[in-house]
Amino acid sequence: MFFEYLACREKYQHGGSSNAFTSSETTNFYFDVNADNFEEALDRFAQFFIKPLMSQDAVLREIKAVDSEHKKNLLSDGWRMHQLQKHLASKDHPYHKFSTGSWETLETKPKERGLDIRLELLKFYENYSANLMHLVVYGKESLDCIQSLVESLFSHVKNTDQISFKCPSQPLSAEHLQLLVKAIPIIEGNYLKISWPVTPNIQFYKEGPCRYLSHLIGHEGEGSIFHIIKELGWAMDLVAGAGSDSNEYSFFSVGMRLTDAGHDHMEDIIGLVFKYLHLLKEDGIHEWIFDELASINETEFHYQDKVHPISYVTATVSSMRLFPPEEWLVGESLPSKYAPNRINMILDELSPERVRILCESKKFEGSTNRAEPWYNTSYSIENVTPYMIKQWIQKAPTEKLYLPKPNIFVPKDLSLKEVPDKVTFPTILRKTPLSRLWYKPDMLFFTPKVYIIIDFHCPLSSHSPEAAVSTSLFVDLLVDYLNAYAYDAQIAGLFYSIYLTSTGFQVCVGGYNDKMRVLLHAIMKQIVNFVVKPNRFSALKETSVKDYQNFNFSQPYSQASYYLSLILEEKKWPLAEKLQALSKLESDSLAKFVPHLLSKTYLECYVQGNIEPGEAESIVQEIEDTIFNTPNSVFKPMSPSQYLVKRVIMLEKEIKCCYQIEGLNQKNENSSVVQYIQVHQDDALSNIKLELFSLISSQPAFNQLRTVEQLGYITYLSLRSDRGVWALEVVIQSTVKDPSYLDSRIDEFFKTFESKIHELSDKDFKRNVKSLIDSKLEKFKNLWEESGFYWGEIEAGTLKFDRVESEVALLRELKKEEFIEYFDEYIKVDAPQRRTVSVQVFSGNHSAEFKKAIAEADPPKTCRITDIFGFKRSRPLHRSLKGGPGLITMD
Repeated sequence: MFFEYLACREKYQHGGSSNAFTSSETTNFYFDVNADNFEEALDRFAQFFIKPLMSQDAVLREIKAVDSEHKKNLLSDGWRMHQLQKHLASKDHPYHKFSTGSWETLETKPKERGLDIRLELLKFYENYSANLMHLVVYGKESLDCIQSLVESLFSHVKNTDQISFKCPSQPLSAEHLQLLVKAIPIIEGNYLKISWPVTPNIQFYKEGPCRYLSHLIGHEGEGSIFHIIKELGWAMDLVAGAGSDSNEYSFFSVGMRLTDAGHDHMEDIIGLVFKYLHLLKEDGIHEWIFDELASINETEFHYQDKVHPISYVTATVSSMRLFPPEEWLVGESLPSKYAPNRINMILDELSPERVRILCESKKFEGSTNRAEPWYNTSYSIENVTPYMIKQWIQKAPTEKLYLPKPNIFVPKDLSLKEVPDKVTFPTILRKTPLSRLWYKPDMLFFTPKVYIIIDFHCPLSSHSPEAAVSTSLFVDLLVDYLNAYAYDAQIAGLFYSIYLTSTGFQVCVGGYNDKMRVLLHAIMKQIVNFVVKPNRFSALKETSVKDYQNFNFSQPYSQASYYLSLILEEKKWPLAEKLQALSKLESDSLAKFVPHLLSKTYLECYVQGNIEPGEAESIVQEIEDTIFNTPNSVFKPMSPSQYLVKRVIMLEKEIKCCYQIEGLNQKNENSSVVQYIQVHQDDALSNIKLELFSLISSQPAFNQLRTVEQLGYITYLSLRSDRGVWALEVVIQSTVKDPSYLDSRIDEFFKTFESKIHELSDKDFKRNVKSLIDSKLEKFKNLWEESGFYWGEIEAGTLKFDRVESEVALLRELKKEEFIEYFDEYIKVDAPQRRTVSVQVFSGNHSAEFKKAIAEADPPKTCRITDIFGFKRSRPLHRSLKGGPGLITMD
């Protein structure tokens, strides 16, 4: 992993980036760049593999960067538990090793052994031989041109005929199996993971045995493991499947998030899993299930959405190592050979003799007796014999387990609808006192898919912390109730989500249009017929309470971002108040609240894709009839005066506000600062100027603050928009310096960068303008991307469907002098229109600096925020973009 850092640490000024990632057996290097600069960038990329620059200074900087990332992960349960699993493996197997790197492993220990890490790095580079490398190049040029370019640039990569490293087979010997590992996590929650070493699925990718088994074991419909333990109030989710760890070894795992009651019934749950495995053996392998999955996979492959080129090349280059050339683009996507013997082979490997169980819970505090060395995770080990599992099977829940029925959501009609008129932008197709329908047919992708959003605007959804958490729990319960029925839809390529918004909740469905109405109707019926089930209420409330509590363990930069939102947004309830309200919420209170919530509702609807206008209208009419016109419906139309808008405070110009607070988890060594510069409300000309500044400054900010000054692994400058108010934010998270110092270095960067802006050459200005134009003119990749853009305009109330075209036109006319004037007016440190707030979160490591900071007198032109809500009440608000001049209003 350390070598990857040195390889790709650059962001290109031509609208691109570069990075790398490592897996068990490979490292994948990649970049993207605007098409006109592709040849130059590819040349630079090739030079790394021909003659990399690894200076002593660069090596030391990257050791610090690796260590900074490691410290960021020290309190991350994902990293901690992964390393614990690795720790409990054969010591002579590579899987056992600590693989991410730290100051200790890359600086301290090598020096103790008399090693020069730079020389070791150069030795490791000798493994980079052409015979072990694969390359994918994606560009607009012809294949002949790309081939010629690749041959000229990469022909000098050395071929030293290295032998590919081959891992030993399985990293778990008998002593590492039949174990129950109990570990203490950082966050609140109970997690269970049952795993087995299995033959890697990649060896049988045509047969797909693990895919068949993960489909059944991970199923969430009636008769499944998850459905039973969910109804018992024991679990909140379940995932099952085999990881592609290596060509030589793999693990099949069943993971669950348990409730407190589920933790108490852990043995019963494990018994139920083995009971289901026994059912699969007794019932035999079913060809119709394999065929159904094969049909779904084939449809998904042939109608897959176009992805970002960088995702495409990284996936394809990984396939080249694993599959014959004719299957590089298919890989393991299309299992086509029904081979029950292969499925039974994997099923036999999922035995009590080969199992390993990991259970995470704070309930184990005080009863563990070991510590993993790298993350200091506390754990204990107990033996689990086949006899014990037999006993657990006998006392497992008696509810009937059975295989899923044929999937009714598998699409049959994949034909494309005829749309007689070309529609460039979304149009209002229908408008009533109850709803408004925006519609756009698919004119770009010609795929049998549709995207539908139904936004429920409910003014009573967030008027208090109690209302906010009640609405949130209502949404969670809706999703929970629909899960067993709608799970088949998701398998068949129909996706849905119901999620909380600042003004109510949204239903979003997408996928093949053939069975879309069936799913949408079921969702609407569930909303209309909603009742509170006490057992599910208790389980979801418990989970939600823990999620709120776990914010205390979030990264400090996330905490700083939360405090910033609390400062900026007119109506945002503190998490502490929401947690208090949630803790007191009872099921009967929620049952009384929901009719109140829905008694005033307006539907904003958007339909885009393979659908005719008449059908789009009939869908919304059917929704109206279901929601508003059924007997005993609690839904009532909302009057225009009740339309909620969310607004953002206007910071004071030439004043820098500062909010300083101690981190919620003082054990976290990281401190953080977010410096926010509020600039303007949505305006095409101002937007492009700010975007251009962000493009020009983001890489130099990263280079100065992270690479040169080594302030922290998480460091970035980016754009931000809150309710249409545009801003810049600079974020740094650091173990080495306190937030006040970090904030001063951000100011210093802007002061130093001022001369760079003023001295910007005409050539560089035009190059950056062109880069921004190129990125704006990049075409939508798929229906979801296009729909997301247009819905964003509708949801924000801006309705600038021609935003790209208008902003590109303005960019083509933009003068360098105008851009510099804008910088001097709004962004530079002493700009007359600069409006800034700095949010600083201090770790326990910087407690002395925190005490000093809050005791210091405020410098001139600064405002210390000690009462967020008092501060908000003292500030004016930016106007809402919804219903503004020239925009479409609700009435």
